[in-house]
Amino acid sequence: MTVITLGPEGTFSHDLTLKLGYTDIRLAPTIHAIIAAVARGEGEGIVPIENSEAGGVGETLDSLTLYPVYITGEMYLPVHHHLASIVPFEKLRVIYAHPQTHEQCSGKLEAWGIPVIHTSSNASSAMEAKKTPNAAALLSSGAAAIYRMPIIAEFIENNAHNITRFVRISKDPITVGYVEKCSILIDPDTDRAGLLYDLLGVFARRGINLTRIESRPSKRGIGKYVFFLDYAVSEGTVKALAELQGLTKIKEMGCYAKIEVPG
Repeated sequence: MTVITLGPEGTFSHDLTLKLGYTDIRLAPTIHAIIAAVARGEGEGIVPIENSEAGGVGETLDSLTLYPVYITGEMYLPVHHHLASIVPFEKLRVIYAHPQTHEQCSGKLEAWGIPVIHTSSNASSAMEAKKTPNAAALLSSGAAAIYRMPIIAEFIENNAHNITRFVRISKDPITVGYVEKCSILIDPDTDRAGLLYDLLGVFARRGINLTRIESRPSKRGIGKYVFFLDYAVSEGTVKALAELQGLTKIKEMGCYAKIEVPG
């Protein structure tokens, strides 16, 4: 099976895919391109969906609303960031960083006061820094090794327990086997007082644990949102989903289990 993930070589997505033992790996330039390729039946995808420090990955959530794909597994990867450069720290004039990486390292970056330029991936940060005088990049240790950039400041993330949650994306949902969590997209077609309360009450009345809820702009005008929900599979979830479908428009995004990442 071909697995499509975020490139170039040296991204956390690429590193995770290697850890999971995949050999037929295709690198794509954006998360949107990955999910679009999965929808065309070109393989499975591995994409980040949320970080313990920076929250949801907007590009992933927005792309999941556009394509008929499903989440078929989730993985958790400890994430550590380092400052890498071919020049000493005192000579730095600019730092390249992916926006999510920037957020996860905001404390040190604000303290240093060095201008930050955003890139499409950590690997792109390395490539830009190597061709720019007096520049550095925020990278994983693996990416620093791949692009031959010495690490000049280690573990600069805000939280030492920084973790990114990744999901496996497939064209078809899981229909057999063990699952422990489901994801849905709620797209309200009305705006009234108490709507969200009523929607969440479907789960609360049955004692179903909502493990995550996040809103995103619907792209249909200011003040209009869609909601991403993850909930633990338990007795009553089928009836809860049926009741929810009677209240509003939903998109089922799959049920799945956690995939352990080898150390």
